[in-house]
Amino acid sequence: MAHAAFDAEAGAAAKPPAADAGAAFVLESKGTWWHAGFHLTTAIVGPTVLTLPYALRGMGWALGLTVLTAVGAVTFYEYSLMSRVLEHCEARGRRHIRFRELAADVLGITINSPDPFLSTAPHHHTHMTFPCIAPWSGWMFYFVVIVQTAINTGVSIGTILLAADCLEIMYTSLSPNGPLKLYHFIIIVAVALAFLSQLPSFHSLRHINFASLLLSLGYTILVSAACIGAGLSKDAPGKDYTLSSSKSEQTFNAFLSISILASVYGNGILPEIQATLAPPAAGKMMKALVLCYSVIAFAFYIPSITGYWAFGSHVQSNVLKSLMPDTGPALAPTWLLGLAVLFVLLQLLAIGLVYSQVAYEIMEKSSADATRGKFSRRNVVPRLLLRTLYLAFCAFMAAMLPFFGDIVGVVGAVGFIPLDFVLPVVMYNIALAPPRRSPMFLANTAIMVVFSGVGAIGAFASIRKLVLDAGQFKLFSNNVVD
Repeated sequence: MAHAAFDAEAGAAAKPPAADAGAAFVLESKGTWWHAGFHLTTAIVGPTVLTLPYALRGMGWALGLTVLTAVGAVTFYEYSLMSRVLEHCEARGRRHIRFRELAADVLGITINSPDPFLSTAPHHHTHMTFPCIAPWSGWMFYFVVIVQTAINTGVSIGTILLAADCLEIMYTSLSPNGPLKLYHFIIIVAVALAFLSQLPSFHSLRHINFASLLLSLGYTILVSAACIGAGLSKDAPGKDYTLSSSKSEQTFNAFLSISILASVYGNGILPEIQATLAPPAAGKMMKALVLCYSVIAFAFYIPSITGYWAFGSHVQSNVLKSLMPDTGPALAPTWLLGLAVLFVLLQLLAIGLVYSQVAYEIMEKSSADATRGKFSRRNVVPRLLLRTLYLAFCAFMAAMLPFFGDIVGVVGAVGFIPLDFVLPVVMYNIALAPPRRSPMFLANTAIMVVFSGVGAIGAFASIRKLVLDAGQFKLFSNNVVD
């Protein structure tokens, strides 16, 4: 019934309004499937892979590798479902380029303006009406807006923080007693991102994101080789893979690790990435997913296994810190570690750009004029001002709260799990309506229930870890808390 109502409403829908500035400039649809693959790979395969040995530390070998594989399989399945829902809507005359619009259409909300996020007042000209399938789903639109914004801002903060940490590592290795502090490097990174952020559209990042893919493969190889060398070194710490003796501590650590895995595999912006494809998009996103997960198969397992093997329960939340201990010699050649840190730093700039696109699209939708050129003074001035202010805010938060490992866990539990593990199966069950007794419907429902519970417990475990670490730092600390 829901499927029939959805399709019937699609047939009655009015012609979509003309593209706004956010759609015309930031989310322009000109890309190919491999461009989408580059964007998706940059959104998923980043330096957060360096936290994977730490995630295994919380679960041990067997459970850790099993969950790593299971989460990867579930996310591939979930992203393919979301792509099919987007294609289903497009085939019925509703091409969605924003996650919030997709949620509004499928989950049910009446929209009397082109974008209710900006205005809910009735208009007397052409408008779009989405099916009201469930009485509770009106607030879901705003839930997606809030959660997606939290994800993008959280990732941007973490990206700036880790990039600054990389710069500090390189600086202190060259000048151990130099005067520069962590917040100086945060400012440097923010300035670089502010300059690069003037690239007007998601599509304009395609070459940068291809370079990002190559950089991720590069530092994966370098870090994995360094871990193997460290594990064989006489200076390596003893290999201890035992878990905490406390059952409650084991449980919290396991759910924290699952939250980290969710954030590593998550992206929360798949509709916006699919929006960059030149229409029709049918079938193109699946090719992009295959490209992305081919890189994932290499980039996730090798550092996970080698990092945990080399350091065991002593591995830090960023395995590079384990390779460069505060006391004693580095456990890998300086040139190798320096090159890996440089690759990480460069890719972080690409990741910061990708995860800022949703914020930029929201800004541009309300501040730019789609009837003027994207490089006209009318549009360049607000773009320069608003994007710079956004990055200044993210840099300020990064300097104030240096919690990279813990931020990853919180963002994963609170943000990525709802958007990437729960909503795709819900939307597929509503939009394409498989029979309620079919294996697909039951599997989707099971995934929704399991990951809703995992998200709730993971959020508690992540916030608990954040509170416990709060005593180890002060505002604007010069150290990133492990």
